[in-house]
Amino acid sequence: MQRGYQDNNGRQKSPSKRFLSVLGLCMFGFYLVLGLVVIFWKDFPLELDSTYRILFGLLLVVYSFFRFVRLWQNR
Repeated sequence: MQRGYQDNNGRQKSPSKRFLSVLGLCMFGFYLVLGLVVIFWKDFPLELDSTYRILFGLLLVVYSFFRFVRLWQNR
């Protein structure tokens, strides 16, 4: 068996737990990409000062890493 599909006790994860793990990983990627887009997109559609735009993007990136850490701990 692959290590990625086992829980802490060595048993295989249920399909619902695997689905939630994949969904959590996708949401981590979504928030990370969204934060980077907000930071680096010069003509961002929302009218924000560049300082607030960068702070908002950094907040999204930090939030994505908090989600990843929580996902890693639940693994």
